[in-house]
Amino acid sequence: MFKKIAAVPAYRIVCDTIEARILDGSLPPGALLPIETELSAQFGLARHTVREGLRILEEGGFVQREAGRRLYVRLPDHAELAPRASRALMMQRVTFRELLEVTLALEPAAATGAALRAKPSDIKDLEDIHQAMAAASAKGETITPFDIAFHSRIAEIGGNKALLLAREPISALFYPALERLMQAPADPLVTRARMLQAHRAIIDALACGEADRAGLWMTRHMRDFRRGYELYGFDLDEALGAAAG
Repeated sequence: MFKKIAAVPAYRIVCDTIEARILDGSLPPGALLPIETELSAQFGLARHTVREGLRILEEGGFVQREAGRRLYVRLPDHAELAPRASRALMMQRVTFRELLEVTLALEPAAATGAALRAKPSDIKDLEDIHQAMAAASAKGETITPFDIAFHSRIAEIGGNKALLLAREPISALFYPALERLMQAPADPLVTRARMLQAHRAIIDALACGEADRAGLWMTRHMRDFRRGYELYGFDLDEALGAAAG
């Protein structure tokens, strides 16, 4: 009739309790945590138990210690949170087809938002990335890091925190597929040229503040990637862990 109640380790209670206070704002970013002896007394637990709970919080990016000083509260950014979500997607055997469907929604939205908010300094950042990517392509070097930087910068310019958090773990899994495409047996120069052309058009649309055009070009860009993936015979329904290998 009744299910066995799972025992929760004491250090986990310490971690979850402090994390809840951080998330509800009771412990804002920058707030100092009590020292271990004080926390031990407050929780009624041994110091080594409290220390383990704090270690988990520190690994998660919720607290930080500088130069041996006391721990203080910080909020992890989207890049720090992404690996957990990426691992969850892989464990669920998400396919590249599913990943691409989500990317086709997120990346055009990022471009649209960026077009409405981009400043001249933002456009210069994108121009610099584009030039570096073109130079790497001309030398036959990998362009994946520059593509990552380009799309990430566009999302940052848009300033939508929910979108940043949503796209980061997906992007972490998407880019191994891009590198796989770049290393396909067929000559990748056409693929590289089309990517550079799309990036150029997106930058121009952002510079003019044309949100619809920016979103349209980003959609074309992502669909073009899918066509390339299919052209080289890669399986869209392959699980991400296998596709990245």
